[in-house]
Amino acid sequence: MTQLPTATALYDIPGPQTRKRHLLYGIVSTVVILALVGWIIYLLFDTDQFTAEKWRPFQYKGIQELLLRGLGNTLKAFAYAAVLSLALGAVLAVGRLSVHRAVRWISTLLVEFFRAMPVLVMIFFIFVALKVQALPALVAGLTLYNGSVLAEVFRTGINSVDRGQREAAYALGMRKTQVTTFVLAPQAVRAMLPTIISQLVVALKDTSLGYLITYEEFLHAGKLIASNLDYDLPFIPVVMVISPIYIGMCMLLSWFATWVARRQRRNPRTEAVGVAPAEPGKLLPGGQ
Repeated sequence: MTQLPTATALYDIPGPQTRKRHLLYGIVSTVVILALVGWIIYLLFDTDQFTAEKWRPFQYKGIQELLLRGLGNTLKAFAYAAVLSLALGAVLAVGRLSVHRAVRWISTLLVEFFRAMPVLVMIFFIFVALKVQALPALVAGLTLYNGSVLAEVFRTGINSVDRGQREAAYALGMRKTQVTTFVLAPQAVRAMLPTIISQLVVALKDTSLGYLITYEEFLHAGKLIASNLDYDLPFIPVVMVISPIYIGMCMLLSWFATWVARRQRRNPRTEAVGVAPAEPGKLLPGGQ
């Protein structure tokens, strides 16, 4: 039996005409999307993007090694940036939650500055002005930007936990560090996890900025294939090879976040304790 939607303060149950209109919108949108995809495929065939000559370079061992090396460099930069961004975000979040005004102001200033600064500008500044190597410059720029964003995610997640949890922990004699580590942070992880993964996906995609400072990452390898080989400049085939791999890595991160969330729900420490149903007790002596 189909369960009908329920009305809320912000949502009314749609009537028959509204449901028909929504169905029409869905059909029209699907037709438009399919027509757009078909038009793109037609253009690819019309411009001979699927000819054997343009795809033959990918059969060569040198091309495959170049792409694999670029993919490995991309994953290396992302791994460094992800770990350092999480660490920097945690440190800045703790600073913003500090009871010391000076520490809180300095942390706020750093967070707001690096959030407002374009990540490409930071990467170029570190690479050109500070004369840092390509990989450390890319990782540093990604870390400063994504770490400052994650700091706000951590701070907001911890503050979203019910105030009574904090007060109960303090009433038990726990220190602030213990309250944050053992009470607030574990409960905030569930709320923060989707946003954390989304920001890590941004960091993964931003590793492609490394080709602007000659870092030999995945996009840089594709650019070399498309521009330096005398194979009628197979730019579109290179894009069609690189794009699904980027999309697949981002989807893999999302799947990993879902897997972690499911494991947390099955964790005995986070599951509710079962309570036995109430049973009639024994009568007291002299009871009727």
